[in-house]
Amino acid sequence: MVRAFVLLAPGGPAGHAPCRVLYARTFGTPAGTAPGGPRQRLCRKEQLLVVARQVASQCQLLQSSLGCLSSPQLPQLPDELMSLQDAPGGLFQMPPGDPFPEGVTVVWLSVLALAFALVCEPQENLSLAEITLRRLAPRLLLSLRLLGPGADVLLRPDAADGLLDRLLPHGQMLFLNEHFLQAMDRDMGIKTYH
Repeated sequence: MVRAFVLLAPGGPAGHAPCRVLYARTFGTPAGTAPGGPRQRLCRKEQLLVVARQVASQCQLLQSSLGCLSSPQLPQLPDELMSLQDAPGGLFQMPPGDPFPEGVTVVWLSVLALAFALVCEPQENLSLAEITLRRLAPRLLLSLRLLGPGADVLLRPDAADGLLDRLLPHGQMLFLNEHFLQAMDRDMGIKTYH
């Protein structure tokens, strides 16, 4: 099961633009924890911020190893779905207690000046998690709107929630075929590429 989804702006190299969580959603509640309450919500926010910082660090490490300079500036966002088959990504494990009570695996994908991450339970199918992320990311990119020059973006949360409800119902990853995705794109009014 997927524990959480995080969309973030990784920022620049250390000391420059900080990592920012643009959107986050958690699924289910871990065993032994009560849902709700301000303290629980704050704890979940802190957990997701730790994940976001680690993803940002992984993105910056990958970019520096490839000799690419990371820029917090977003280039023009696409008007149509784009293929992300070659987008850089990876995965890493977080041990129990750092920040979740049990260990988790994080699958991430870097696109433009953004990063997408799924926080998965350790026994989750990681290939399916990567495929799900590669199918989810271009659709979420269409939900972003630039607010001005730089990395200031606005995400339509209703569009993001709708996509997550269809592609990750209650945090369960689905084996999706192209016909399902095309029908979903038509229903949601998403322009597809040819």
